[in-house]
Amino acid sequence: MQNKSLSNVLLRQQKNKNVAFNADQVMTGQQFLEDIQTLCSVLKKDNSALVAICCVNSYLFSVAFFAVIYAGKKILLPGSHQPAILSTLASQFDLLIDDGLMAKNAPIKRIELPLKMKSNSDFTFFELNLEQVEITLFTSGSTGQPKAIYKTLAMLDKEISSLEALWGDLLGASTVQSTVSHQHIYGLLFRVLWPLCMGRSFSCLDITYPEQVSLRANDASILITSPALLKRLSMEKSSASYRAVFSSGGPLLEAGLTNCQSILKQTPIEIFGSTETGGIGYRSQTHNDAEWTFFSEISAQVDKNQCLLLTSPWLSPDLTATADAYYQTSDQCELLSDRRFILKGRIDRIVKIEEKRVSLIALEMRLNAMNWVDESVLVVLDKRARMSLGALLVLSLIGKKQFKTLGKATFCLQLRHDLRQWFEPVAIPRYFRIEDEIPLNTQGKRRYEEISGLFE
Repeated sequence: MQNKSLSNVLLRQQKNKNVAFNADQVMTGQQFLEDIQTLCSVLKKDNSALVAICCVNSYLFSVAFFAVIYAGKKILLPGSHQPAILSTLASQFDLLIDDGLMAKNAPIKRIELPLKMKSNSDFTFFELNLEQVEITLFTSGSTGQPKAIYKTLAMLDKEISSLEALWGDLLGASTVQSTVSHQHIYGLLFRVLWPLCMGRSFSCLDITYPEQVSLRANDASILITSPALLKRLSMEKSSASYRAVFSSGGPLLEAGLTNCQSILKQTPIEIFGSTETGGIGYRSQTHNDAEWTFFSEISAQVDKNQCLLLTSPWLSPDLTATADAYYQTSDQCELLSDRRFILKGRIDRIVKIEEKRVSLIALEMRLNAMNWVDESVLVVLDKRARMSLGALLVLSLIGKKQFKTLGKATFCLQLRHDLRQWFEPVAIPRYFRIEDEIPLNTQGKRRYEEISGLFE
C-alpha cells in the first residue's frame, strides 16, 4: 500500500475508490470529498469555534472530522453517546455534529448528518499543518469527571506511520470491519484514520452481534475488536478467516483467545495503550499471559512501585512536566530484555468492565448525589466468570422509606434507571447491597475485602 499522511490524505483521495461501505451501499472517494465540502461550507458560515462530533456512523463521523478541520475549527470527541453526558459537556463546545443521537428539541446547538443539500462551493483542499490541528478526546479522570486529553493530528499521524510499518504488508488492500467505536483513540485510529490514510475501505457501522463477526469473516477483511466481543463469539465455526484480528481495551483472557483461534482462525494482535498515551505495546499470544513488546518509538522505565513511566512521540507534552519527562501511568509491569514487558495490573480506581473504562469514583459521586443515598462504595466482582460491579449503599431517611415502600427489586431498578442517564449499560452496578454503615478499618479507610465479601 502507498503510504499517505493525514496532511494530504484528501489531496490524494482517488475519486473512484471506495472509502466506506454498508450492507447495500458504498461511498466513493468522490462522494467523500463532496460531502466534506458541503459540510465545510456550512461550518464556515457558522461562528462556532469548538465543535463536538458524536456519530454512530463511521463514514459520517469521518466527513464531520475533516469538514471541521478544513473549516478551521477545533474538534472535541465525547467518549459517550449518552445524552446526559453530552449535555454535561455542552459548556465545553459551541456546536454538536451528530447523526440523530440527540432529540430534535435538545437544548444544544447542533447539525444533524447526513445533510440533505449539496454544496456548489469551489472550495479546494490543501495540505494540512498537522501540528496546528488540535483534537480533544475524553477519558475517565481520577476525579470522577470526564478528563480532557489533548492531541494534535501530528501525534496521530506518527502513530499511524508506526502501525503501517509494523502491519502494512500483512493488511495489504484489506477492508475493515469493527466492533468498537471511533469516538475513542483505538477506534479513531484503527477503524477510521489508519484505513483512510492507506486507502482501505471501512464499514460504516459496528458489528453489533457476536454471530455477525464470524459470518462476515473473509481473507480480504480485518477485524478491529475487543476482548469483550471475542469471549462472546458463537461456537459455530466460520467458513473463512479474517486476514488479521486486532484487539484492545483490556487483557485477552483464555476464553477469548481460544474463541478467536478456533472460530476466526486467527491469533489476535493485541494493542496495549490508553487515551493519554496512545499505543504502548503489542503482542500475539501463543499462550495465556504472553509478554508484550514496546512500540519502537516508546522509551520506558518503572518507578519504585513498579509502575510504568514512558515517553513517546504521540504523548502530549502537557501530560508531563517537561518535554523530555516520563509520563506516570498506573500500570504495574515487569521490564524484560529486548524491549519486552509483562503487565501486572492497575493500581488506581479506574477499572475496566467489558473493556470499557469505568470510574468507580464517578459512579459513587452520582449515587451519593441521589436523595435516597447517604453514602456508597463500588467494588468489582467476579461472578459466574463475568466481571461486574457491586454497589454497597447506606440509605438516607428518604431512601429507607422508599426502600420499604417499593421493595428491593423496584428500588434497585429505579437506581439503575437513574444511572443510565449518565453511564453506559456496562457501567451500571449489577448487584446492590443495603447496609447501615460502610465497613472501615481503624484508620477510617474502607475495608474492600470485607465489602466484596458481602456480595457472596
